[in-house]
Amino acid sequence: MTKPLANRIALVTGASRGIGFATAIALAKAGAHIVATARTQGGLEELDDEIRRDGGSATLVPLNLTDSDGIARLGAGLHERYGKLDILVGNAGVLGPSSPIGHIELKTFNDVMAVNVSANFQLIRCMEPLLKQSDAGRAVFITSGAANKATAYVSPYAASKAALETLARAWAQETANTAIRVNLFNPGPIRTRMRATLMPGEDPATLDTPEQVAEFIVPMCAPGWTETGKFYDYKARSLLSFRAPA
Repeated sequence: MTKPLANRIALVTGASRGIGFATAIALAKAGAHIVATARTQGGLEELDDEIRRDGGSATLVPLNLTDSDGIARLGAGLHERYGKLDILVGNAGVLGPSSPIGHIELKTFNDVMAVNVSANFQLIRCMEPLLKQSDAGRAVFITSGAANKATAYVSPYAASKAALETLARAWAQETANTAIRVNLFNPGPIRTRMRATLMPGEDPATLDTPEQVAEFIVPMCAPGWTETGKFYDYKARSLLSFRAPA
């Protein structure tokens, strides 16, 4: 039986652990060849082992996403090797400090924005031409409820996710008349290292796993997915449209 994502190329950022790791495995099980990026070589090798164990295939790309030239080189490499990109999952992100705004250094703020916003901006710039070469280019960016709640004490993270959402929505409008579909995915509280850092007293057993989340991301990467500029709320199990403030 042909797998639903057979012969499709999927780029997953932050793939060495958490939601990125689980999503890469789920996409591979569906038949996609995974191009996995992360800063951690060891985590990527573990991912490769898991994917190959299930009969899938992966290309590992150790990359710090603050290296904008590295992202450009990745795009050029994908063009040379495959001539296209079918799926982009922008998962990589950093939490940053948990502190009042007045206690946060400018460099620290800029470091969060560099990974959570600027890196995704560069990914869009460099991967859009490749996604346009696909018969059904799909992009999914992982966001957070902190973006619209303006959560106290994690202001750099909240601001960066709000910026990411606007960036993705603008791109969705720009590509609405193409075969590209761009959407956002809000997982909510999930059993990840980032969540444990933010909420160290929380019982992780009360949270859903990255593997459960990945099951809902995969359909958004498939050729049959037609929505664009939307927001999937995992906790509510709902696909939402953005509404302007009253």
